[in-house]
Order: sequence, then structure tokens, then C-alpha cells
Amino acid sequence: MVRCFAAASAVLALLGLCAPVAAQEADTDVLRHPWVVPPPGREPQAYFTNIADGDKVVSPFLVRFGLSMRGIVPAGKTAGRAGHHHLLVNQPLPLDFKQPLPFTEQYIHFGKGQMETVLNLKPGTYTLNLLLADQGHIPYFVFSKPTRITVTAQRTDVPASQLQGPPRILLLSPAEGAVVRGAMRVQFHAVGFNIAHVGANVAESNHFRLTAETRGKREVLEFREGQTEVWLEPPAGDYLLRLDLVNNGSSQVLATAAPVRVRMDAFAVAATPADKAVAKAPAIAPLR
Repeated sequence: MVRCFAAASAVLALLGLCAPVAAQEADTDVLRHPWVVPPPGREPQAYFTNIADGDKVVSPFLVRFGLSMRGIVPAGKTAGRAGHHHLLVNQPLPLDFKQPLPFTEQYIHFGKGQMETVLNLKPGTYTLNLLLADQGHIPYFVFSKPTRITVTAQRTDVPASQLQGPPRILLLSPAEGAVVRGAMRVQFHAVGFNIAHVGANVAESNHFRLTAETRGKREVLEFREGQTEVWLEPPAGDYLLRLDLVNNGSSQVLATAAPVRVRMDAFAVAATPADKAVAKAPAIAPLR
């Protein structure tokens, strides 16, 4: 416990020194488009998309990774400030962010550009941290909040492939039929596919493409820097969101997610964070 507290204190102190630099550089990893806005925190962050602090799970279980304001690139490759995920199991954030992360069972590397994994842990309580690192496994100041979970049981009859399912892509948010006031968080996910910054020239890697359709008009956003989410604030109206996975080498579309209909609601005054929350919408008329 003392070690965890010391590690967290040291990291927060370093973050305080580095915050002005991060704020100045943060926008360089955000897609340039009139609809794109920075996330509320305005700083890069890794996070878990399907588990939360305090969750109780049965092993084996699926863990999915999210990333804000940065892109993914495999280990050994450099492209902008993209990186690859590392999952720390019962390990605090490192005290020295200039040293490469070790290769052990408690420091799990995802050097191919993966966005998820299956953990098979014995019953007990665990703390998970997600950390982004560069081509040499040296961490960036891009990490998740510590997530404490409890494994209540461990099964032996569930293979990882059954939990993950077939290769595919998903639009995790917004939800189908949502009404959004203010900025809309659009989260992408890939199962069985690797994501990479196009500039890294990695074979068998891919990037996301999002198309927003509204009454005969289309806006196409290419996430060539390996981004896996975006915050959008388009004009008010009904939209159909389509997500494709595009191969970085051939430009072929390898997978398409189920489309999602959303409504962007207009508001006349500055909204509070609660006002901007995504709410369940009334029925949305089909786009014409």
C-alpha cells in the first residue's frame, strides 16, 4: 500500500511539471475537422471501455482498451506520438517514466496494436492499470485511473475465443437512438484486428473510418493516425454513423460495424456537463 501511494504521488508530481507541455501539444493528435472538438479533460488518457472500478467478474473475462487524444502504433515503430497499450496487473504506475517496462506476467504488452485481451485470474482482488508506451516500451504520461476488480470465481470451460467472438469492429458509443446535447463521444473498437498509425507502414495493420450521413450529405473522417475515439459537435440534426475498418496497405475495407442513428440537439445557452450527457432519445425519423 505504501509503495502504491508513493508511486502515485511521484507520478502526480511529475504530471504537474509536465502539464503545460501536454496542454500545448495535446491538439496535435486530434483529427483536424470542423466538427472535431477536444475531450472535456483536454489531455490524452488511456481507459477501460468495459470494466469499471469495483466490478465483480468471473474468470476468464474480457478487457477492452480505450484511448483519448492519441493513436495506436505497434511496438518497434514510431509515428507521431502514437504508442501501444500495456496492462499492469497489481502493479502501480512506474516511478521512472524514462525506463522501459519489464516483460512479466504482471506487465502485459500489446505490441501488435491490439485493443483487447482476455484475463484468466484466480479468485481475489486485483488492481488494473492501462499505460501507453512508445516503440521501446518507455511509457508516455498517458494512463488510466487504477481500476480495482474482484474475481469471484474461475471457470475452466470457457476458451478465450468464445469470449472474444469472431473478428469484427464495433461502435461502442453513442448508443442507438441517442440524443446528444453538446459534444458527442464516438468510440471505436476492433476485435481480432490490429490498429496502427498509417505512417508506420506496418503490414496487416488497419485504421478506422467514420462516415456521418444526414439528409443526403456525408462527412467522412479518416483516422489515419491510429485513433480509436473522437469527440464531435456537428450541427443539430439526425445522423447515421457508419464505421469501417480500412487496411493501411491496400485501402480495402475489411469490416463494417452496425450503423448507429443519433440526434444532435440544439441548445441556445451554454450547457452544463449534465446537460451535455447523452440521453435516451424519442424515436428518430429515418433519414431521407
